[in-house]
Amino acid sequence: MDNRNIIGKKINLIRKLKGITQEQLTARLNVQGIDIDRTMISKIETQSREISDFEIKAIANALGVTIEELFHESQSK
Repeated sequence: MDNRNIIGKKINLIRKLKGITQEQLTARLNVQGIDIDRTMISKIETQSREISDFEIKAIANALGVTIEELFHESQSK
């Protein structure tokens, strides 16, 4: 299957570096009004689900990073 987003692996990396579980990320997004569950987070991280612009903004906020950091490729390899 083709990748459906370009930042999933970076989200996974940042989340793990910060010691945040998928469940915790889900809760942080739910508090921001993003209707998402742990399975959706998993699909985003494995690049099998698209991410909308408002989800990208909320994920960056939940992880405590900038949107630009999610797209910065040199750290995701």
